[in-house]
Amino acid sequence: MKRRDFIQKTAAGSALVLGGLSLSSFDDIPETKKLTILHTNDVHSHIDPFALDDPKYPNMGGAARRSTLIEQIRKEEPNVLLLDAGDVFQGTPYFNYYGGELEFKIMSMMKYDLCTMGNHDFDNGIDGFYKQLPHAKFDFVSANYDFKNTVLNGIVKPYKIFVKDGLKIGIFGLGVELNGLVNANLYKETVYRNPIEIAQDMSRILKVNEKCDLVICLSHLGFIYANEPEKISDIVLARTTKNIDLIIGGHTHTFLTKPYIEKNLDGEEVMINQVGCYGINLGRIDFTFEKGRKKLGGRTLIV
Repeated sequence: MKRRDFIQKTAAGSALVLGGLSLSSFDDIPETKKLTILHTNDVHSHIDPFALDDPKYPNMGGAARRSTLIEQIRKEEPNVLLLDAGDVFQGTPYFNYYGGELEFKIMSMMKYDLCTMGNHDFDNGIDGFYKQLPHAKFDFVSANYDFKNTVLNGIVKPYKIFVKDGLKIGIFGLGVELNGLVNANLYKETVYRNPIEIAQDMSRILKVNEKCDLVICLSHLGFIYANEPEKISDIVLARTTKNIDLIIGGHTHTFLTKPYIEKNLDGEEVMINQVGCYGINLGRIDFTFEKGRKKLGGRTLIV
């Protein structure tokens, strides 16, 4: 399953349903494996659905509905990964009262596999985040936050590799510049590294050294900055790197009705997806691997 083999990617979708374009195999009986990626971003401590009279999101969202949808998909699909692109914390009184404990407990009950850190995950300080980690039965990845002089040293790893049905999936995390968004006394001696340079290293390690079949970036950089086109975003990241297959984004609360396709440095396609905020939507990306080739489709599910 090497990138130099014939690869064709297609993406199509709407708020509820998508059909991917199929590829015919050169073999009469191809070995087919399917992987489903479910993802959220910027949930911001929204545990309950919005009120019936909410002007923007009436009776939408809620952890219970998301959990039900996730369980339904897990019953239908053999290989599922559940990911989050950061900003789990801050936004409702639940966070003010429990400090993140409830959010991590609920995500653990949903069996999240991996999460990256957003700027609001530092809102109770790096020590406050560390205090809640015993409630998180899943790992965190962040490659461009250097935590070596903090309590998170050795706990938040640059990347993690999963194996599903023989498929090797490498996932690394990237975070936005904290200076200017978060008080320095909250993130303390956390050092921000350039996301583009770090992404090049991570994607090379995962694709070339570790020989992953799929490389995913969990990004809290933001989808795009129209008034600052050169500012590092998911679009810029895709254009200026190699070996990343999928970028799952956060930070800008961008609702994409279907995944966005961008070309990387080698002219190969990178899929980018982000599903708004507050747990209203659940992203879904389906990959099908057929003897070294993969096809994919993405959709956004309303919770």
